[in-house]
Amino acid sequence: MGKINAVITGVGGWVPTYILDNEEMSTIVETSDEWIMERIGVKTRHILKPEEGAGTSFMMTKAVLQLLDKTKVDPNTIEAVICATTTPDYHFPSTASLVIGKVGLKHAFGFDMEAACAGFLYAMETAASFIRSGRYRRIIVCGGDHMSSMTNYQDRNTCPIFGDGAACVLMEATTEECGLIDSYLLTDGQGYDNLHMAAGGSARMPSHETVDERLHFVYQEGRAVFKHAVTDMSDAVATIAYRNQLTNKDIAWVIPHQANVRIESAVARRIGVEEDHVMINIDHMANTSGGTLPLCLWEYESKLKKGDKLIFTAFGAGFTWGASYMIWGYDGSKYADHPAEFYKEGEISRDEWYAKRGIKF
Repeated sequence: MGKINAVITGVGGWVPTYILDNEEMSTIVETSDEWIMERIGVKTRHILKPEEGAGTSFMMTKAVLQLLDKTKVDPNTIEAVICATTTPDYHFPSTASLVIGKVGLKHAFGFDMEAACAGFLYAMETAASFIRSGRYRRIIVCGGDHMSSMTNYQDRNTCPIFGDGAACVLMEATTEECGLIDSYLLTDGQGYDNLHMAAGGSARMPSHETVDERLHFVYQEGRAVFKHAVTDMSDAVATIAYRNQLTNKDIAWVIPHQANVRIESAVARRIGVEEDHVMINIDHMANTSGGTLPLCLWEYESKLKKGDKLIFTAFGAGFTWGASYMIWGYDGSKYADHPAEFYKEGEISRDEWYAKRGIKF
């Protein structure tokens, strides 16, 4: 038997149906479409409303059910679920346990991974390590966040940035020369002052004071975060490329964290990759934190070909960041009947897509 590696064999995703555009945003806080597009690059973002569902587990469950429906994989063969999220439904139980229960997986264990916007990178490497050990063969990795649950809609500098959504990938054992080849992951622990949520944890528990002071929302110093993100993501991508002897001509796609369109453009320029080889969906998805990387795969899946060399990169609170190199394992066009494509082209609603396949919640 050859060397075991972990390869992605399918992608599922889901975003809420309610869309908050910049015009409506300008009625909530003092801003404008021009200001948001120039500084962030977000035109619309999806927001999970209570009447549609509750919590990150709701979105991840929809994504997982779609993944299983697409790939026709037997749910009883799934051995683990890892959920990368900063917005768990509860402190406990874990979001992964809720997803496992809602999907009805009978032979899986699960846990959450909290590494902010870099969480999905960390979770993929963790799942790959489980699979490389030879003890596990099929693991679902979810990434997603209910960012509107901790967005301060009185702060014009942060509220246009974030949206809600979740996606997932199925990672399986393979002996082919493909899959997750290398990861370069770092945390420096120096980023609290620039990016955090000040209250709600054990250091500062919820109280009337913390609620009145609006400390349960994202706080970000945009300029400092921008500088660190551009430098650290670019350096991580360059390190991964050097370690694996990749030139910019070898890279089919760069999948960056969707934090700011200017960050993505700066990273592409610094590593010499043309922007048409960079996955970007921030304009209509916004920053979904742990969901940005898998949501990019979900939307771009039909463009991916077996053997494509991909580099993922992300940066988040902590500061946490890194990059991963993957050789893609299948032609995405085989999943042509894809809800993301239908959604973009308006051919069928997402609810109709689920109903057509008999998926109920």
